[in-house]
Amino acid sequence: MTARTPGTRTAVAVSPHLDDAVFSAGGVLAALARAGWSVRVVTCFTASVDDPCPFALSTQLDKGLPAETDYMALRRAEDTAAQRMLGVLPPVHLPLPEAPHRGYGSAPELFTSPRADDTVGAELESLIRPCLAAADLVLAPQGIGGHVDHLITVRAVAAIVPPSRTCWWRDVPYVVRAPYAEGGSPPGRSADTAEVTVDIGTVLTRKIAAAACYTSQLGFQFGGVERVGGALSAVARTEARRTGTRCGHGEALRAGSRARLLLDTLLPERPGKSRHAR
Repeated sequence: MTARTPGTRTAVAVSPHLDDAVFSAGGVLAALARAGWSVRVVTCFTASVDDPCPFALSTQLDKGLPAETDYMALRRAEDTAAQRMLGVLPPVHLPLPEAPHRGYGSAPELFTSPRADDTVGAELESLIRPCLAAADLVLAPQGIGGHVDHLITVRAVAAIVPPSRTCWWRDVPYVVRAPYAEGGSPPGRSADTAEVTVDIGTVLTRKIAAAACYTSQLGFQFGGVERVGGALSAVARTEARRTGTRCGHGEALRAGSRARLLLDTLLPERPGKSRHAR
Protein backbone atom coordinates (compact mmCIF):
# COMPACT_ATOMS: atom_id res chain seq x y z
CA MET A 1 0.00 0.00 0.00
CA THR A 2 1.43 3.38 -0.97
CA ALA A 3 1.43 6.32 1.43
CA ARG A 4 -1.67 8.48 1.30
CA THR A 5 -1.54 12.01 -0.06
CA PRO A 6 -2.02 14.54 2.75
CA GLY A 7 -5.58 15.84 2.82
CA THR A 8 -6.93 13.12 0.54
CA ARG A 9 -9.72 10.86 1.76
CA THR A 10 -8.97 7.18 1.38
CA ALA A 11 -11.34 4.29 0.69
CA VAL A 12 -10.38 0.61 0.68
CA ALA A 13 -12.67 -2.10 -0.67
CA VAL A 14 -12.07 -5.61 0.64
CA SER A 15 -13.09 -8.03 -2.09
CA PRO A 16 -13.30 -11.78 -1.50
CA HIS A 17 -12.59 -12.69 -5.14
CA LEU A 18 -11.13 -11.09 -8.23
CA ASP A 19 -14.30 -9.40 -9.52
CA ASP A 20 -16.61 -9.02 -6.49
CA ALA A 21 -15.82 -5.39 -5.69
CA VAL A 22 -16.26 -4.22 -9.28
CA PHE A 23 -19.44 -6.23 -9.94
CA SER A 24 -21.01 -5.14 -6.64
CA ALA A 25 -19.69 -1.66 -5.82
CA GLY A 26 -17.78 -0.55 -8.90
CA GLY A 27 -20.04 2.47 -9.30
CA VAL A 28 -19.38 3.69 -5.76
CA LEU A 29 -15.64 3.15 -6.18
CA ALA A 30 -15.58 5.02 -9.49
CA ALA A 31 -17.66 7.87 -8.03
CA LEU A 32 -15.30 8.19 -5.04
CA ALA A 33 -12.27 8.27 -7.35
CA ARG A 34 -13.93 10.89 -9.54
CA ALA A 35 -14.60 12.97 -6.41
CA GLY A 36 -10.87 13.00 -5.60
CA TRP A 37 -10.63 10.11 -3.16
CA SER A 38 -7.71 7.71 -3.07
CA VAL A 39 -9.43 4.37 -3.77
CA ARG A 40 -7.95 0.88 -3.71
CA VAL A 41 -9.30 -2.67 -3.86
CA VAL A 42 -7.70 -5.38 -1.74
CA THR A 43 -8.69 -8.88 -2.89
CA CYS A 44 -8.38 -11.69 -0.37
CA PHE A 45 -8.30 -15.03 -2.18
CA THR A 46 -6.02 -14.78 -5.22
CA ALA A 47 -3.22 -17.34 -4.78
CA SER A 48 -2.13 -19.57 -7.63
CA VAL A 49 -2.06 -23.23 -6.58
CA ASP A 50 0.04 -25.90 -8.27
CA ASP A 51 -1.61 -29.27 -8.93
CA PRO A 52 -5.17 -28.26 -7.89
CA CYS A 53 -7.60 -30.91 -6.68
CA PRO A 54 -10.24 -32.17 -9.15
CA PHE A 55 -13.01 -29.84 -7.97
CA ALA A 56 -10.73 -26.79 -7.99
CA LEU A 57 -9.51 -27.68 -11.47
CA SER A 58 -13.09 -28.06 -12.66
CA THR A 59 -13.79 -24.41 -11.85
CA GLN A 60 -11.45 -23.39 -14.66
CA LEU A 61 -12.17 -26.25 -17.05
CA ASP A 62 -15.88 -25.37 -17.04
CA LYS A 63 -14.92 -21.90 -18.28
CA GLY A 64 -13.08 -23.32 -21.27
CA LEU A 65 -9.58 -22.86 -19.88
CA PRO A 66 -7.08 -25.71 -20.30
CA ALA A 67 -5.63 -27.44 -17.24
CA GLU A 68 -2.13 -26.03 -17.82
CA THR A 69 -3.38 -22.42 -17.55
CA ASP A 70 -2.43 -20.53 -14.37
CA TYR A 71 -6.06 -19.63 -13.73
CA MET A 72 -5.44 -17.23 -10.86
CA ALA A 73 -2.62 -15.43 -12.68
CA LEU A 74 -5.05 -14.85 -15.54
CA ARG A 75 -7.65 -13.56 -13.12
CA ARG A 76 -5.17 -11.27 -11.35
CA ALA A 77 -4.30 -9.74 -14.72
CA GLU A 78 -8.01 -9.24 -15.48
CA ASP A 79 -8.44 -7.52 -12.13
CA THR A 80 -5.51 -5.18 -12.71
CA ALA A 81 -7.02 -4.14 -16.04
CA ALA A 82 -10.45 -3.69 -14.44
CA GLN A 83 -9.13 -1.44 -11.68
CA ARG A 84 -7.31 0.67 -14.26
CA MET A 85 -10.54 0.99 -16.25
CA LEU A 86 -12.44 1.92 -13.08
CA GLY A 87 -10.00 4.77 -12.43
CA VAL A 88 -8.74 3.63 -9.02
CA LEU A 89 -5.29 2.74 -7.68
CA PRO A 90 -3.52 -0.52 -8.61
CA PRO A 91 -5.03 -3.43 -6.68
CA VAL A 92 -3.56 -5.46 -3.83
CA HIS A 93 -3.77 -9.23 -4.29
CA LEU A 94 -3.39 -11.25 -1.10
CA PRO A 95 -1.74 -14.69 -1.30
CA LEU A 96 -4.57 -16.75 0.14
CA PRO A 97 -6.17 -19.70 -1.73
CA GLU A 98 -9.83 -19.80 -2.69
CA ALA A 99 -12.16 -22.21 -0.90
CA PRO A 100 -11.82 -25.07 -3.44
CA HIS A 101 -8.12 -25.18 -2.56
CA ARG A 102 -8.86 -25.30 1.18
CA GLY A 103 -10.85 -28.54 1.26
CA TYR A 104 -14.31 -27.38 0.13
CA GLY A 105 -14.81 -30.15 -2.39
CA SER A 106 -18.08 -29.40 -4.21
CA ALA A 107 -20.30 -26.54 -5.27
CA PRO A 108 -22.76 -27.07 -2.36
CA GLU A 109 -19.86 -27.00 0.12
CA LEU A 110 -18.92 -23.51 -1.11
CA PHE A 111 -22.23 -22.21 0.25
CA THR A 112 -21.92 -23.40 3.85
CA SER A 113 -20.60 -21.87 7.05
CA PRO A 114 -16.80 -21.87 7.39
CA ARG A 115 -15.50 -25.22 8.55
CA ALA A 116 -13.95 -25.55 11.99
CA ASP A 117 -10.64 -26.65 10.47
CA ASP A 118 -10.54 -23.73 8.02
CA THR A 119 -8.21 -21.26 9.76
CA VAL A 120 -7.77 -18.86 6.86
CA GLY A 121 -9.87 -16.20 8.62
CA ALA A 122 -7.18 -15.46 11.20
CA GLU A 123 -4.54 -15.19 8.48
CA LEU A 124 -6.80 -12.88 6.50
CA GLU A 125 -7.25 -10.57 9.48
CA SER A 126 -3.50 -10.22 9.90
CA LEU A 127 -3.02 -9.46 6.20
CA ILE A 128 -5.76 -6.86 5.81
CA ARG A 129 -5.20 -5.05 9.10
CA PRO A 130 -2.32 -2.85 7.80
CA CYS A 131 -4.22 -2.24 4.56
CA LEU A 132 -7.19 -0.79 6.47
CA ALA A 133 -5.45 1.05 9.30
CA ALA A 134 -5.46 4.49 7.65
CA ALA A 135 -8.64 4.17 5.58
CA ASP A 136 -11.35 6.76 6.14
CA LEU A 137 -13.92 4.42 4.59
CA VAL A 138 -13.91 0.63 4.25
CA LEU A 139 -16.22 -1.24 1.89
CA ALA A 140 -16.93 -4.98 2.11
CA PRO A 141 -19.59 -7.52 1.10
CA GLN A 142 -22.74 -8.24 3.07
CA GLY A 143 -22.39 -11.94 2.28
CA ILE A 144 -25.60 -12.24 0.27
CA GLY A 145 -25.56 -15.65 -1.38
CA GLY A 146 -23.67 -17.26 1.50
CA HIS A 147 -20.41 -18.12 -0.29
CA VAL A 148 -17.94 -19.22 2.38
CA ASP A 149 -15.17 -16.89 1.14
CA HIS A 150 -17.58 -13.96 1.36
CA LEU A 151 -18.62 -14.93 4.90
CA ILE A 152 -14.99 -15.18 6.02
CA THR A 153 -14.29 -11.75 4.50
CA VAL A 154 -17.29 -10.25 6.31
CA ARG A 155 -16.07 -11.60 9.64
CA ALA A 156 -12.50 -10.40 9.11
CA VAL A 157 -13.52 -6.84 8.22
CA ALA A 158 -16.02 -6.67 11.08
CA ALA A 159 -13.31 -7.79 13.53
CA ILE A 160 -10.93 -5.00 12.47
CA VAL A 161 -12.84 -1.92 11.33
CA PRO A 162 -15.07 0.25 13.53
CA PRO A 163 -18.67 -0.21 12.36
CA SER A 164 -19.14 3.55 12.02
CA ARG A 165 -16.79 3.79 9.03
CA THR A 166 -17.76 0.58 7.23
CA CYS A 167 -20.04 0.21 4.20
CA TRP A 168 -21.42 -3.22 3.32
CA TRP A 169 -22.28 -3.73 -0.36
CA ARG A 170 -24.94 -6.03 -1.80
CA ASP A 171 -23.21 -8.98 -3.49
CA VAL A 172 -23.52 -9.19 -7.28
CA PRO A 173 -24.24 -11.50 -9.08
CA TYR A 174 -26.27 -13.02 -6.23
CA VAL A 175 -28.67 -10.06 -6.12
CA VAL A 176 -29.13 -10.35 -9.88
CA ARG A 177 -30.75 -13.70 -9.19
CA ALA A 178 -32.49 -12.62 -5.98
CA PRO A 179 -33.00 -8.81 -6.08
CA TYR A 180 -34.59 -8.58 -2.62
CA ALA A 181 -32.23 -10.95 -0.80
CA GLU A 182 -30.75 -9.75 2.46
CA GLY A 183 -27.33 -10.43 3.95
CA GLY A 184 -26.68 -11.52 7.49
CA SER A 185 -25.61 -9.18 10.27
CA PRO A 186 -21.81 -9.21 10.59
CA PRO A 187 -20.39 -9.35 14.12
CA GLY A 188 -19.82 -5.87 15.48
CA ARG A 189 -22.22 -4.09 13.14
CA SER A 190 -23.50 -1.04 14.98
CA ALA A 191 -27.16 -0.44 15.64
CA ASP A 192 -27.04 2.86 13.76
CA THR A 193 -26.15 1.21 10.44
CA ALA A 194 -28.61 2.31 7.75
CA GLU A 195 -29.05 1.64 4.05
CA VAL A 196 -28.03 4.40 1.66
CA THR A 197 -28.10 4.43 -2.12
CA VAL A 198 -25.40 6.07 -4.22
CA ASP A 199 -26.39 7.48 -7.60
CA ILE A 200 -24.04 5.76 -10.09
CA GLY A 201 -25.66 7.03 -13.28
CA THR A 202 -22.68 9.16 -14.31
CA VAL A 203 -20.17 6.32 -13.77
CA LEU A 204 -22.22 3.31 -14.87
CA THR A 205 -20.48 3.02 -18.24
CA ARG A 206 -17.12 3.00 -16.45
CA LYS A 207 -18.31 0.24 -14.12
CA ILE A 208 -19.53 -1.83 -17.05
CA ALA A 209 -16.25 -1.35 -18.92
CA ALA A 210 -14.33 -2.45 -15.83
CA ALA A 211 -16.58 -5.49 -15.35
CA ALA A 212 -16.04 -6.48 -18.98
CA CYS A 213 -12.32 -6.95 -18.22
CA TYR A 214 -13.13 -10.17 -16.32
CA THR A 215 -13.45 -12.13 -19.55
CA SER A 216 -12.91 -15.54 -17.91
CA GLN A 217 -15.97 -15.02 -15.68
CA LEU A 218 -18.54 -13.29 -17.87
CA GLY A 219 -19.98 -16.36 -19.58
CA PHE A 220 -20.53 -18.16 -16.28
CA GLN A 221 -21.82 -15.15 -14.34
CA PHE A 222 -23.79 -13.19 -16.94
CA GLY A 223 -24.10 -15.33 -20.06
CA GLY A 224 -21.36 -13.57 -22.02
CA VAL A 225 -19.62 -10.23 -22.46
CA GLU A 226 -22.49 -8.93 -24.57
CA ARG A 227 -24.86 -9.31 -21.61
CA VAL A 228 -22.81 -7.83 -18.78
CA GLY A 229 -23.89 -4.24 -19.51
CA GLY A 230 -27.56 -5.09 -19.55
CA ALA A 231 -27.31 -7.18 -16.41
CA LEU A 232 -25.45 -4.54 -14.38
CA SER A 233 -27.70 -1.75 -15.65
CA ALA A 234 -30.77 -3.77 -14.68
CA VAL A 235 -29.57 -4.49 -11.15
CA ALA A 236 -28.70 -0.79 -10.70
CA ARG A 237 -32.21 0.21 -11.79
CA THR A 238 -33.72 -2.40 -9.48
CA GLU A 239 -31.65 -1.17 -6.53
CA ALA A 240 -32.78 2.41 -7.12
CA ARG A 241 -36.42 1.32 -7.24
CA ARG A 242 -36.10 -1.05 -4.29
CA THR A 243 -34.73 1.69 -2.04
CA GLY A 244 -37.10 4.39 -3.33
CA THR A 245 -34.23 6.60 -4.41
CA ARG A 246 -34.63 9.46 -6.87
CA CYS A 247 -32.05 8.25 -9.37
CA GLY A 248 -32.12 5.98 -12.36
CA HIS A 249 -29.24 3.72 -11.35
CA GLY A 250 -28.00 3.08 -7.83
CA GLU A 251 -25.83 0.93 -5.60
CA ALA A 252 -27.13 0.36 -2.08
CA LEU A 253 -24.88 0.02 0.96
CA ARG A 254 -25.44 -0.67 4.65
CA ALA A 255 -23.37 2.17 6.09
CA GLY A 256 -22.31 3.22 9.56
CA SER A 257 -22.79 6.76 10.87
CA ARG A 258 -19.36 8.08 9.90
CA ALA A 259 -19.54 6.34 6.55
CA ARG A 260 -22.88 7.98 5.77
CA LEU A 261 -21.41 11.42 6.43
CA LEU A 262 -18.47 10.69 4.15
CA LEU A 263 -20.78 9.47 1.39
CA ASP A 264 -23.14 12.42 1.72
CA THR A 265 -22.06 14.22 -1.45
CA LEU A 266 -22.72 11.07 -3.51
CA LEU A 267 -26.27 10.59 -2.25
CA PRO A 268 -29.28 11.87 -4.24
CA GLU A 269 -31.34 14.63 -2.67
CA ARG A 270 -34.48 13.56 -0.87
CA PRO A 271 -37.75 15.25 -1.78
CA GLY A 272 -38.40 18.23 0.47
CA LYS A 273 -35.10 18.00 2.31
CA SER A 274 -31.81 19.74 1.89
CA ARG A 275 -28.66 17.62 1.95
CA HIS A 276 -27.74 18.94 5.40
CA ALA A 277 -31.13 17.97 6.82
CA ARG A 278 -30.17 14.28 6.89
